[in-house]
Amino acid sequence: MPSVLIVDDNELNIDLAQYVLEADGFSVERALNVDEAWARLRTQRPDVALVDIQLPGIDGLSLVRAIKATPDLADLPVIAFTAFAMPGDEQRFRAAGCDGYLTKPIDVHSFAATVRAFLGT
Repeated sequence: MPSVLIVDDNELNIDLAQYVLEADGFSVERALNVDEAWARLRTQRPDVALVDIQLPGIDGLSLVRAIKATPDLADLPVIAFTAFAMPGDEQRFRAAGCDGYLTKPIDVHSFAATVRAFLGT
């Protein structure tokens, strides 16, 4: 069962994403901020992380950079999970270390398959 860590300060966004992913056979961990994300990452490495870019305190891109700078996590697929959808945003997120880019609101019909594609399964 593939595991996903969703880092988002909006619990409704997490609820919907978690529902869709669990219905497709994923195990989901949740984090509302960067501190919670690090707590989860210290105890269990997920197969993929979805990280909101706008988080309280430390932003999502700072978290992505820190994950990619951590030897045990550097190869973890990290996907920007954001409402930002302006020209240039995807390139900016990838330059910060994101392996992919998913926009909100999610398309419930294709979301799980899109996340699964980042795992190569």
